[in-house]
Amino acid sequence: MTYLNLFLNFFKIGTLGFGGGYAILPLIESTIVKTNGWITANEFIDLVTISQITPGPILINSATFIGAKEGGILGAICATMGSVVPSLIIIICLSILYYKFKSLSVVQTMLKIIKPAVVGLIAAASAGIVITVLFKDSVLQLSNIDSIGLALTTVSFVLIRYSKINPILVIIFSGVIGMGLFLLI
Repeated sequence: MTYLNLFLNFFKIGTLGFGGGYAILPLIESTIVKTNGWITANEFIDLVTISQITPGPILINSATFIGAKEGGILGAICATMGSVVPSLIIIICLSILYYKFKSLSVVQTMLKIIKPAVVGLIAAASAGIVITVLFKDSVLQLSNIDSIGLALTTVSFVLIRYSKINPILVIIFSGVIGMGLFLLI
């Protein structure tokens, strides 16, 4: 039953998760944290972090991790397959339809309408992560701001946005500094 549950939950995410990566974070979080309670909100932030430094899409990395946690190797396979199969089916169908109807104005209009929704989903996911990382106990009060988290977030943002430093180096740098500060405090 665990394997079927893992497959079906990640199949749902894979089916409904439009926009990829960051856009589907709220759906992933809702399913694995709130609905099923497989991990806590703080563990979810760790999962997103680990998913960023390992190869592959966030959904597949999340599915593999949760599947392994809940059902071992077979659980990891079931959850990962659940997340991949819908995308495979959908992309094959959409590519056939797109190449057949791409010149229609209704198709072009639909694509223009979908873009802002994807941006909104990414913004919602980002806001949730920022609140969890920067505010202790997720209470939005200035006294609850994690100053170390705020400093690392700000420096990381500036380095990635305004310099040519590789984001992987920024992630490694932030991790080393964060671990060092964690051990000192």
